[in-house]
Amino acid sequence: MSFADAAPAAGHPAGAGRARGEQTRRVTGRLPAGAPDFVYLPVEVPPGVREIAVAYRYDRPAVPEGTSGNACDIGIFDERGTALGGAGFRGWSGGARTEFFLRADDATPGYLPGPVNAGTWHIALGPYTIAPQGLVYDVSVTLRYGPRRHTPAPVHPPERARGRGRAWYRGDSHLHSVHSDGRRTPAEIAALARAAGLDFINTSEHNTTSAHGAWAGLWGDDLLILTGEEITTRNGHVVAMGTDAGTFIDWRYRARDNAFGKYARAIRRAGGLVIPAHPHATCLGCGWKFGLTEADAVEVWNGPYTPDDEITLAEWDNTLVAHTRGRAAWLPAVGHSDAHRDPDVVGLPQTVVLADDLSRRALQDGIRAGRVWIAESSKIDLTFTVSGERGAHAGISERLAVPRTDRVTARLAVSGAPGCTVGFVTDQGSAYTAPLPPAGTGTVSWQTTPDHAAYIRAEVRHPATVPGLPGPMAALTNPVFLGRD
Repeated sequence: MSFADAAPAAGHPAGAGRARGEQTRRVTGRLPAGAPDFVYLPVEVPPGVREIAVAYRYDRPAVPEGTSGNACDIGIFDERGTALGGAGFRGWSGGARTEFFLRADDATPGYLPGPVNAGTWHIALGPYTIAPQGLVYDVSVTLRYGPRRHTPAPVHPPERARGRGRAWYRGDSHLHSVHSDGRRTPAEIAALARAAGLDFINTSEHNTTSAHGAWAGLWGDDLLILTGEEITTRNGHVVAMGTDAGTFIDWRYRARDNAFGKYARAIRRAGGLVIPAHPHATCLGCGWKFGLTEADAVEVWNGPYTPDDEITLAEWDNTLVAHTRGRAAWLPAVGHSDAHRDPDVVGLPQTVVLADDLSRRALQDGIRAGRVWIAESSKIDLTFTVSGERGAHAGISERLAVPRTDRVTARLAVSGAPGCTVGFVTDQGSAYTAPLPPAGTGTVSWQTTPDHAAYIRAEVRHPATVPGLPGPMAALTNPVFLGRD
């Protein structure tokens, strides 16, 4: 797609085309079934352009039952190129928008304001699925000419809020706004987070950092806002929690490319945590195929509790068993809402972290160490400890180092969980269950020895609703480990 005839004549300044108003070019094409994951349409941008606007559409032919139809995402890279992890990324809206613009001082949510420099830009098409008939696309690009505007420096959230010193802090690190496929503004999300009793949230838009500078005036002493990204590959999604503001992490690879380790390290270099999201979700491309070796934690509970979460919980519990046998690293569990729009509930569930203060580093340290429990709302509170015969005791993620034959007592104090049942789970499976009093407030105790349990974790569940499955989760903890190393 060339706009070469709009370039200024030889000997004229770069801004000579400013009086030309705007020009539009259109390109159509067909992608066959089996096309690459990403197709790049080059756009030759001449000097003097102040704004690029793009609109696209594609056909959706009828397909036989059980066959995928057409779905095509879109984004854009500037004159610096399309290399993986390169500097050319300027925005992505996936399938959430059919048009967007960007210029120096503004851009459609999902896209990054900045200079519109001359050179070869690329429209990136991401054919998620292609019907047997192929996918016919139609892309229009409009260049608007005029004087360049100033790109203001983005205002990013601070990395610390007042907090309460060392305390349990509640947060939701998987949320979507209008900057990806959500329908809520950052202001609406901040208000909902406060109403949910949260102390922190994390921006996690699909494959873009455009929201990092969109929270000005929304943080405060009572709410810490971390910046991150949901890296949405074709083989699973990962929440990058608390990365340096403005840091973009690429998503254009599959498990077979053996590239995830490189990008997991890039998340950590940017100060973030690597958290696989909804590993067993059934949405296309959501199933996690990269393994858990590179993870700092895993999202075992995503939104309202479902059988998908039950499968993830069982898989995570198996990693705990492997860890106690010396065959795997200790991998903490977290939970997030993945809220996009009404009626999605921000803070359902929420991760409750024991941290030294309300700051990015302290929260990440708490999660990495597993000082975490998960609740469906701030109405639920709990305390979980395991104590030995001689007065030793341990809390969530800690080790109670007592002889293997000593009797230990697990105690879970719960409030705000009417109608629920408490359960203790060990490396041998579900070990003990007991109902809470009808009001949902009470303490349940159970005894065992390290010979019979390498760890104990606690669950609070509602009554069963699906035949053959335990009841939906109301709260769960990370484990307390038993015995000497």
